[in-house]
Amino acid sequence: MNTGFWACFILVPLFFAMALLFAFGKEKAAKLVSGFNSMSKAEQARYDKALIARDMQNACFLWAAVMLAGAALCCLWTPYAAVGAYLIWGILFIKDAHFDARKAFEKYLLK
Repeated sequence: MNTGFWACFILVPLFFAMALLFAFGKEKAAKLVSGFNSMSKAEQARYDKALIARDMQNACFLWAAVMLAGAALCCLWTPYAAVGAYLIWGILFIKDAHFDARKAFEKYLLK
């Protein structure tokens, strides 16, 4: 049993489903983003919700692709390729994480 394959492959449908949720939910799905959902309605109106949803959709598709590549490498090369896939995913995740919600969403402010 290839544990590395399953460790990566189990996340592919989850990330893909999240990407589809943001793709079909459009502006309404932006409320699912952590930090944005805790803002007041008036504050949320200042931001481009469609752009937030699209960026989250793209991030989830990228995460699914990284995990799928990790699962494929686990089958073709070594089960330890899962470690590399999780490291890449972690770097991508932390790159988009912010402690301050206003700073995280400042690039989405409507002009």
